[in-house]
Amino acid sequence: MKILICPLNWGLGHATRCVPIIQRLKAEGLEPVVVADGFPLAFLQQEFPSLRFIEFPSYSVYYAAGKSQVGAMIFNFPNIISGIFREHFWLRDLLQSEHFDQVISDNRFGMWNKRVHSIYLTHQLMVKMPMNLRFLEPLAHLIHKAFINRYDECWIPDREENGGLSGDLAHKYRLPCNAKFIGTLSRFQGMGNTIPNTDYEQVAVISGVEPQRTIFEKSLIEKYCNSAKKTLLVCGQPQTERKENKIGNLTVVSHLSDFELAAVLLGTKKIICRSGYSSIMDLDALNCLPKAELIPTPGQTEQEYLKIVHSS
Repeated sequence: MKILICPLNWGLGHATRCVPIIQRLKAEGLEPVVVADGFPLAFLQQEFPSLRFIEFPSYSVYYAAGKSQVGAMIFNFPNIISGIFREHFWLRDLLQSEHFDQVISDNRFGMWNKRVHSIYLTHQLMVKMPMNLRFLEPLAHLIHKAFINRYDECWIPDREENGGLSGDLAHKYRLPCNAKFIGTLSRFQGMGNTIPNTDYEQVAVISGVEPQRTIFEKSLIEKYCNSAKKTLLVCGQPQTERKENKIGNLTVVSHLSDFELAAVLLGTKKIICRSGYSSIMDLDALNCLPKAELIPTPGQTEQEYLKIVHSS
């Protein structure tokens, strides 16, 4: 069986949580083929160099540099809609020229087709809106549900019991008929016994959409470049050649392998990262959530909510 894996390119999180899915498919003797672009493509190519990859862009989205993303999302809306249609018709054309048995789409709305079994992967069935637009949440939920219903199945990467890790995002509303909880997904599953790397007192992991990713990186460099504590800053930019720079007690590295990152996260006293859902699943898999300082992307209501849910 040939399975098409299609992660969204909004930061690395959608790609990292596809890792255990791809590992499972390979273990079952199936043939995963990845459709991605940008850093998610580079990351998965490093994780699975023997796989076949198809480069196809997801939606071109940029965040605002300020504290509100409302204006940015309004500006991005036409790109998102055109991107949904573009990827839907691209998949149609691909299936006319090549057979696939299944498509697994991580938050890409248009990656479904009636000719193939299609699965939609999301933890955010409820769309969190800014405070002044909170009255639109039921409408946003219905629109998202309409997209979900286009798929044969909806997989929710969370535990069903006690609100799981996602809280309201997946547990507030009644689930669509095609939805089910599949348990959390993390690239660090099974790495809890990794030998800790205790070289750093604190570790910061950068992720997210530009320009907020770079703003976050620069703010952390400015904050920790003169710190007395040995600090590691992982930029989340997978490249062919690793880049490393040292400023006093601060080490800035472009990326680490999963085992290297798991080791430093287990060995450090403090973790600083965005409160993205994939990051939370990764920290939970390593039992490191209690020592994490979660910093939401400004104006990203989902991350602001998750920070409140998981604040220690």
